[in-house]
Amino acid sequence: MPTTTVTTHLTLLTILSAATLYCLYKSHSLRKPKHPKIKKPLNPNPNTPLNPKPTKTPKIFYISETNTSKNLAKHLYKILKTNNLKFDLINPETYEPEDLHSEDLVLIIASTWQDGLSPSNGVFLSNWLNESVSDFRVGSLLLKGVKFGVFGVGSRSYGEERFNKVGRGFSSGMKALGAVEILPICEGDVDEGDLDEVFEKWCEDVVRVLKSGIVDLEDIAGKAPTKKDLEKGAGMRNGKKNGVKEMVTPVIRASLTKQGYKIIGSHSGVKICRWTKSQLRGRGGCYKHSFYGIESHSYGLSLPICASISNGVKATNSVCISYRRDQGMQNLEWALRCRKPIMAHNSRMLLRMLTWCMEATPSLACANKCVFCWRHHTNPVGKSWQWQMDDPLMIVNSALDQHKKMIKQMKGVPGVTAERLSEGLSPRHCALSLVGEPIMYPEINTLVDELHQRRISTFLVTNAQFPEKIISLKPITQVGMPAFHFALLYVSVDAANKDSMKAIDRPLFGDFWERFVDSLKALKDKQQRTVYRLTLVKGWNTEEVDAYSRLFSIGNPDFVEIKGVTYCGTSATSKLTMENVPWHADVKEFSEALAQKSNGEYEVACEHVHSCCVLLAKVDKFKVDGQWHTWIDYEKFHDLVASGKPFDSNDYMALTPSWAVYGANEGGFDPDQARYKKERNHKTKG
Repeated sequence: MPTTTVTTHLTLLTILSAATLYCLYKSHSLRKPKHPKIKKPLNPNPNTPLNPKPTKTPKIFYISETNTSKNLAKHLYKILKTNNLKFDLINPETYEPEDLHSEDLVLIIASTWQDGLSPSNGVFLSNWLNESVSDFRVGSLLLKGVKFGVFGVGSRSYGEERFNKVGRGFSSGMKALGAVEILPICEGDVDEGDLDEVFEKWCEDVVRVLKSGIVDLEDIAGKAPTKKDLEKGAGMRNGKKNGVKEMVTPVIRASLTKQGYKIIGSHSGVKICRWTKSQLRGRGGCYKHSFYGIESHSYGLSLPICASISNGVKATNSVCISYRRDQGMQNLEWALRCRKPIMAHNSRMLLRMLTWCMEATPSLACANKCVFCWRHHTNPVGKSWQWQMDDPLMIVNSALDQHKKMIKQMKGVPGVTAERLSEGLSPRHCALSLVGEPIMYPEINTLVDELHQRRISTFLVTNAQFPEKIISLKPITQVGMPAFHFALLYVSVDAANKDSMKAIDRPLFGDFWERFVDSLKALKDKQQRTVYRLTLVKGWNTEEVDAYSRLFSIGNPDFVEIKGVTYCGTSATSKLTMENVPWHADVKEFSEALAQKSNGEYEVACEHVHSCCVLLAKVDKFKVDGQWHTWIDYEKFHDLVASGKPFDSNDYMALTPSWAVYGANEGGFDPDQARYKKERNHKTKG
């Protein structure tokens, strides 16, 4: 038989066999009884999660720089645990983003850091997500099996375009890769005072959604409470009272009160500083005393030896007459004080201001978030005045009242005598530099005038972000209008170039450098004493001598204070350590180099070793006949203010004592005070 015929027969046989087998299979299937399908309920027990034993434990990621989001994540973790919902708390810095596609559920609590960027521990995860979204090879279904929710932490003070930029980025990125959002993104504002309340509401929604098993977005109410919802009810809520926002919310008030601040009204504060306590105990004062004659408890009249006074009392040997005038009582109380006599300036009896220095501020808010902030960013921030405003007279009266109460609390403290305590009850100087930005207060001129009418001198410090406010402080000499003068007007110069200032001050304003330069220009037109205050942070701005010297010609300050940064302990808001604190020798070296760069315009005049602080002063104005005159004749200052006539800083200068001059053996420590050094018994490592 031919080969072709055999092949054909085999093929036909194979086809017939296959057809026969198929028919037998179908016939057998049709004989099987059909059973109705039973639909399984979505969740038989609504009180338990849909997946009681998930293949992977859900995770909570915290993207945090200052521990705000980390603490919120811990709080959420505890809430979920209480509700028998097991989660892992994850720092994304230790997480492999490539594993994200295998997760069942992730909750992300993300803070937005400087310029809308991610905090350092979330940079890698954020970058991976963004790159995956833009990579055409990845596709839009990479995370299709992942469910997620995002809570963003930010501040609207930096602008709406930056507000919660990181949290929004995670939300949009996850959705772009196919993940399902179980709750719409919720956003909290750290500077509006409603963060905790908004977060609590979001946590409730998370628990409700997870327990119900519902993931259909149309069936859940996952949006954050609106402003209108939060403000329902009488009284103050969410930082508002009767519809007007208060600067100091209950949370901020509690935090600042815990730090020892006495909160005045809705936006002011006052606090007794450690130097005041020290001077009341006779243990020395701060650098303001060494540089300008400020002390803590009274003011006295120091005369040359055997100088006569109108009532016939004479000062002999090292004893001089001092007096204190109690405002309102209009009487003079005389007492003998053992002090070294100071020679009169220009044949005039030199009035030394031994004044109780009251540290206060009419605005606790600030436009910066400096890395060396003493308050660890517990005070509010803002770029303009948007709060309820208190009366300046009320602020002054309350500040004086609170100061008196704090001074009385020093009774019985070792070293505090009845005389010093009595003198301390009469404030004669106010440093408007406690915290925040005092110049933001719309009634700053009225407040200062109120202090001056009580013969209380003022130092005002501004962070150089409100040049228009500095201009408005210009002395007014028109008929019928008082002249506003500060004994000293400070501008903080924390950096000498734009990049350094952005890193150190962390300003809210986008045009912060332009505002800074304009503030220095405004300072140049002032007739009172003006000061640049430099805070040296080792490793941040201590190498910028040339750049700092170029700033001198812009503001033409009378003085330049150069101070080493104060380490305020461990803080989540700052990465500074003791390594960033310069020694006094470092500050001296920097100051001498800066003075040399001025080509003789400035010289190093004073120092205060204990404060790690040095003062540069203008030679042509304050060095008379080879002697420095950096101190202030406060009585004359008040007389000049009361006269209503124009005057400048030369009209109220006084001789600097020898112990305060740069290079003196005393190092700026008043020899009439008793130096006290703590004994530190640190355990040695064995």
